[in-house]
Amino acid sequence: MSGCVLAAHWPALSAKAMCSDDLEYLVDNRLVKNPSWDSAKQFLCEVLRPSTVGGYYQPLAMISLMLDYHAGGREADPRAFHRTSLALHVANTAMVVVLMYLLFGNPYVASIVGLLFGLHPMTVEPIPWISERKTLLASLFAFACLAFYARYSRTRSWKYYIAVAATFILALMSKPTSTPLPACMLVMDYWPLRRLNRKAFIEKIPLFLIAGISAFITFYSQRATFGVNMPSKRSPLWIFYIICHNIVFYLRKMLVPANLSPHYPYPEPVALSHPEVLAGVIGTFVLLAALFLAIRKTRAPLAGWLFFFVAIFPAMGVVGFTVVVASDKFAYLPSVGLLMLAAGTLVWLWERRHTGLRVAILVLAFVLVVAEAIVVRKTVAHWADTHTLNLHMLSVTPDAAWVHNCTAVNLIRKGRIPEAIGHLESAIALDPTYAEPHNSMGYIYVTQGNYGMAIRHYKRAIALRPGYTAARRNLASALKAEGHQNGPGGRPSAER
Repeated sequence: MSGCVLAAHWPALSAKAMCSDDLEYLVDNRLVKNPSWDSAKQFLCEVLRPSTVGGYYQPLAMISLMLDYHAGGREADPRAFHRTSLALHVANTAMVVVLMYLLFGNPYVASIVGLLFGLHPMTVEPIPWISERKTLLASLFAFACLAFYARYSRTRSWKYYIAVAATFILALMSKPTSTPLPACMLVMDYWPLRRLNRKAFIEKIPLFLIAGISAFITFYSQRATFGVNMPSKRSPLWIFYIICHNIVFYLRKMLVPANLSPHYPYPEPVALSHPEVLAGVIGTFVLLAALFLAIRKTRAPLAGWLFFFVAIFPAMGVVGFTVVVASDKFAYLPSVGLLMLAAGTLVWLWERRHTGLRVAILVLAFVLVVAEAIVVRKTVAHWADTHTLNLHMLSVTPDAAWVHNCTAVNLIRKGRIPEAIGHLESAIALDPTYAEPHNSMGYIYVTQGNYGMAIRHYKRAIALRPGYTAARRNLASALKAEGHQNGPGGRPSAER
């Protein structure tokens, strides 16, 4: 099984694409590029205001990237980063198999479901995308946490409960989207563990306290360094539409993983006049009706969907912390809910003890695995280099400001300034509230010695995103250079 996952994803080791915040996480990150105990300590201690990465507290992910840099990983040769990420994905696949076996007790079904997870095209993205190490590392600890919980539910041994709490904390320190895990455990108590009672709630209290602390740290650090769009800034109808859109969007991508991209922009307008929003609302009501009808016979569909929904809710867009409406990587951990549903269904069919039925399951699994592996190879190919990735994203989402900015940053690095300016102007026109294109435009003006225009764009970037650390450093450097433009010291450096 591990060999199949490795073989399908192997070309990711040769990927050289830099995507968006890879610059912030690697290229321009002074701590990652200075492997030391002091750097690790700074990652661990900067809890409420990380200084080198805009966003939430994620020290273990950053330390793992620092270790890969120490092992020889570089922007020009990122193989060391991809090697670790691929190993983590293989380990995650194995953990899914272990979890499904602990929950359902059937090694054949557990292996089939684990393989379908490991080879699903939506799991490709975190491997070649360097900054998404956090997704893989957090998922490894989260899967281990759920596996320990499955053991605890059977044995009631406190050593397993301590392991649950420890791995939960490690997952949160890798990526805080693991915060809903205690609620996911309650869903597992409902089905398949069937132990949802008062005691099950009480024993989760320490875990919910840990989750609450993590949620506070995440919100504060995100607001301080990147910015947060609160639900109060949106109408209840807007939030309802986005949730419905995302429910159907993720289910559709999981069933038919076509036109996958690192960037999916918000539908405009967020209204029933938009076909995807309308399809989301209709599809959500159909799904709820189906779950209501199914609950009369089995808990499995409701529990599987609830696990998925609870796990992915922090990334549903209710609290805005990113420029995308959805992302393949957001579904990496939550997909366990749908895998539980698949495993429960397959176990029920497998236990019919009908040879023909078992053969049919194995044949269907083989067909799906081969189909997934083919799409995985095609998806990995988009990450061959940054230019190829940008062209792919532009083909999928030509009107996305974020994609135009990513394309511009790559063109700037290649010295193709006129083309970069065109993409930056498109990004600003498409989304006047987007800060990054202004920072990139400021960088261009600095290289041209036009500090006045650079300062104007840096100030605009900071106005749009007050916690934009790189723009603030660039502004300070440009102001200093403008004041000594005719004196010694030369031009300042700037972060793209």
